[in-house]
Amino acid sequence: MSLSTVNHAAAAAAAAAGPGKSFSAAAPAAPSVRLPRTRAPAAAAVSAAAVGADRAADRVSALSQVSGVLGSQWGDEGKGKLVDVLAPRFDIVARCQGGANAGHTIYNSEGKKFALHLVPSGILHEGTLCVVGNGAVIHVPGFFNEIDGLESNGVNCNGRILVSDRAHLLFDLHQAVDGLREAELANSFIGTTKRGIGPCYSSKVTRNGLRVCDLRHMDTFGDKLDVLFKDATSRFEGFEYSKSMLREEVERYKRFAERLEPFIADTVHLLNESIQQKKKILVEGGQATMLDIDFGTYPFVTSSSPSAGGICTGLGIAPRCIGDLIGVVKAYTTRVGSGPFPTELFGEEGDLLRKSGMEFGTTTGRPRRCGWLDIVALKYCCEINGFSSLNLTKLDVLSGLPEVKLGVSYNQPDGQKLQSFPGDLDTLEQVQVKYEVLPGWQSDISSVRSYSELPLAAQRYVERIEELVGVPVHYIGVGPGRDALIYK
Repeated sequence: MSLSTVNHAAAAAAAAAGPGKSFSAAAPAAPSVRLPRTRAPAAAAVSAAAVGADRAADRVSALSQVSGVLGSQWGDEGKGKLVDVLAPRFDIVARCQGGANAGHTIYNSEGKKFALHLVPSGILHEGTLCVVGNGAVIHVPGFFNEIDGLESNGVNCNGRILVSDRAHLLFDLHQAVDGLREAELANSFIGTTKRGIGPCYSSKVTRNGLRVCDLRHMDTFGDKLDVLFKDATSRFEGFEYSKSMLREEVERYKRFAERLEPFIADTVHLLNESIQQKKKILVEGGQATMLDIDFGTYPFVTSSSPSAGGICTGLGIAPRCIGDLIGVVKAYTTRVGSGPFPTELFGEEGDLLRKSGMEFGTTTGRPRRCGWLDIVALKYCCEINGFSSLNLTKLDVLSGLPEVKLGVSYNQPDGQKLQSFPGDLDTLEQVQVKYEVLPGWQSDISSVRSYSELPLAAQRYVERIEELVGVPVHYIGVGPGRDALIYK
């Protein structure tokens, strides 16, 4: 699908200046009109797919024993699709952090859509073992709902998912506290998914949380849960608690404990033993580096470490074991919730990009904020994670534009160029983005399967991103389906 609304005045300026000319973010907008689109020949696409098969196999088989797929923006980049595509070449797919606040949309070979939240995206492949590591937080009722949904759609989960005994349990009370905290913040709210992720990690850090292994000790489970309930009651007037609530919750988790037992494992031992046995492990990150609790736009971040360091702490894998890391990045930028967004587009341009890209959250359904690709933020993410390659997704969404822009640098109000992505939000909110303008392409590229058959302008866009960030683009998404992927 393509964005077919264009700005003729901006196109004329870009044509006069030539490709690569920089313009200020403050340039006035002109009226939009709709242009006709042309479609790439289907026969050529079929031929390209056949030619690209060997390249795809070589690219995937060359990945290291322990590889990772991580988000390199503010989330929602399309990580699940790449994990699903790569999973058949790996023995294990593992989640290392986050919880059901992640929303990974994937499609099976028949084109059926699956929206995953906690279950790793390798679940559609029978030979792949899925692991939820110690760094994740588990809402057990939601976990079972997800499994039941998969099973009802013909996906066998029996013996194929393991949950770390060290992972923390996320209770309904954490979700209630999440909503109360957001209400308390009023106009300064973070914009969380209200899935209880932050409060659960807070319980973990204050050392009064419960872990999956506590389900094996129901004689003390109630006393530990009582501490959590009392803590929430003392902190929030709106949180109601009674002993009957505690009894009901304990009885509920007794039933959960029996059902969850076959899933529980010492995943730290399992993963390290698998490495010794030369099995291949693919790590699936949730959220993204710009939402990292340390490196993101704090406090408008998640509560875990979705960057490379989270692999080690969230799975118990030594740093020396980690090889290729693939950063997933949209051809433009989106974010959900509050927080600074330097390249954000407002009004009609942002609305059209959102509609064309179907930019609505998998987990919450919230409309995503949309803007041009932020090269400053992307370079920052590449530095932190040491990506060996990038997966550029949703390139097809930009089809139909007369020009495309890259936010290549940040300037302070006095005109001084910033040398890095700022940690100070006051500074970030005042930056002026300098854009590089490249010519767009008019043809629908959703059926293209070979890089050489992309329009030259689309190729130039991809290659300019590579030049600016210093990391090669190995995978290019041109649609939501499994096959809508170009191997470069």
